[in-house]
Amino acid sequence: MLTCDAFLENIHFLGAIHPPEAVGYKALARATSDLAAMGAEPRFFLLSLALPPERTRAWLDGFLVGMARATRRFGLILAGGDTAQNPTVAISVTVLGEISPGRAVTRAGARPGDLLYVTGHLGRAQLGLELVLRGMYLQPQWKPLLRPHLYPELRLDFGQWLARQRLASAMIDTSDGLSTDLEHLCESSRVGARVWADRIPAVRVPPALRERGFDPAEFALHGGEDYELLFTVPRRMSQRIPGTYRGTPTSPIGEIVRGRGMFLVESDGRKTPLAARGWDHFRPK
Repeated sequence: MLTCDAFLENIHFLGAIHPPEAVGYKALARATSDLAAMGAEPRFFLLSLALPPERTRAWLDGFLVGMARATRRFGLILAGGDTAQNPTVAISVTVLGEISPGRAVTRAGARPGDLLYVTGHLGRAQLGLELVLRGMYLQPQWKPLLRPHLYPELRLDFGQWLARQRLASAMIDTSDGLSTDLEHLCESSRVGARVWADRIPAVRVPPALRERGFDPAEFALHGGEDYELLFTVPRRMSQRIPGTYRGTPTSPIGEIVRGRGMFLVESDGRKTPLAARGWDHFRPK
């Protein structure tokens, strides 16, 4: 099983702001997360790295330290790659994973009546990104909130457990944001979805940041790069999904329905269309 991911300066990270250790770690985490979403076990990876001459010393050393940290964390071995000179840093990572025949979970298996689950708390990476974009990342009181943005965790163990137990009918990671990745899953499975607004496990935003317009509901719905697992389970099997798995919470947040629409359902029953407003490279800015 193969997955490939690009990580580009000024598109996915800012060379003048993001630490090189975080760039190295995250470049590998991004590519490996797709394996988590299929229930596979990571094995090897290939690295293609293009960078300008001024990034070949201290910056490159930091990048490799971060990538080495990720290889240990995710159980990967570097098998080869390529380097080149380029005006900006361009990274491409290909990861090879392994899973037993017939056990891989795809995006295409969701059926009407299935329950929709998500791991962790959504919007944590977006909160960190907003601090970076608003120039608040150097303020000491906010630095702990940057970690999910700089060093995301992956749900590899839980994805593998779901695959072994044959519990998930479809699965995807929240790399582009809940709304957008749910749309991907629904399109692949040819179904619709209802999301229960009051059940979404949103990031906790300090009151001082809420006053500045940091909206946890918006971050949870549309913020990307959390790399949590979004998955569906046949209702008859839902009692087998634990509330936590090795410290990672799981939350039922909706249900799969017939048709192609996605809707957000409020606690009073009001239903509004849910638009995919997460990350999209080609959406007009």
